[in-house]
Amino acid sequence: MKRIFSGVQPTGNLHLGNYLGAIRNFVRLQHQYDCIFCVVDLHALTLWQEPEELRSHTREVTAAYLAAGIDPQKNVVFNQSQVRAHAELAWIFNCVARIGWLNRMTQFKEKAGKHRENASAGLYVYPNLMAADILAYKATHVPVGDDQRQHLELCRDIAQKFNHDYKTEFFPIIEPLILGAATRVMSLRDGSKKMSKSDPSDMSRINMTDGPDEIAKKLRKATTDPDLLPGPGLLAADGSLPDETRKTRPEAFNLLGIYAALADEDWAAVLTEFEGKGFGDFKKALVDLAVAKVGPIGDEMKRLTADPGAVDAVLRDGAERARALSEPILRECQDIVGLLRP
Repeated sequence: MKRIFSGVQPTGNLHLGNYLGAIRNFVRLQHQYDCIFCVVDLHALTLWQEPEELRSHTREVTAAYLAAGIDPQKNVVFNQSQVRAHAELAWIFNCVARIGWLNRMTQFKEKAGKHRENASAGLYVYPNLMAADILAYKATHVPVGDDQRQHLELCRDIAQKFNHDYKTEFFPIIEPLILGAATRVMSLRDGSKKMSKSDPSDMSRINMTDGPDEIAKKLRKATTDPDLLPGPGLLAADGSLPDETRKTRPEAFNLLGIYAALADEDWAAVLTEFEGKGFGDFKKALVDLAVAKVGPIGDEMKRLTADPGAVDAVLRDGAERARALSEPILRECQDIVGLLRP
């Protein structure tokens, strides 16, 4: 049985980049795999979180899952902290993983920055918890973007070392699920910067909670340039957009990329459709498309978050099902390593 585990951190202000890069893919995968979709609230604690905000953001991610089309009856949807196997297996993996492996993790270096000595120990061992998230369910596949490839390699190393050390084939060797070229969603105000929840300008991003009017307003005011839109002749032989080309007109290619992602079209089709046109015509088409695709999600998220009890009920049901899957795996792992249990 092919099983997927994936999750999103509840750090607030989900935006179009989160939707196109992760959540939309989850919706598609639920029809092909046995899926476990988690709100990874323990991971969020690696950086300081206001307690009430963390609870609110956990419900927001859950609402985003549901509003985007994830079926909580067909899939397991829960928040990580409700299932003890994640933390308990993570400790075992802390003792399997090697310091040298963790020292090579570039994401820790990026997040800790110049103040590495003041970073939390949780941020340092974050990849071990990620491995526990996946292997607690013996997931076989994990959808990954560029920023998580290294962590998935570490998960494979941990599974292999555990199996080798204890002379078993207990944990599967996870396969990455590559979903094609990642959608690169940049700021609506500055096409050279990623769309981010931390940008002080709300006009720089489309939030998943934005309704049709807000989406239309932000896209109409999105930064552009004075030139007409290019044609497909600038694409590479494989149909991709070269990075050097993207840098020449970052705002234009950002909006064109958003259109391509929302329309499920490749670069060639979009550039052919709009070649030689001005931004007036293009933005009208982009607004109509984004409002149709994303607007209903924002409206549904608002409806769901207005009823936290209903969202919590989904998480409780999902956590019960997640515990039923993970508890036998955790118990057998504990037996393998020699932990004495009642």
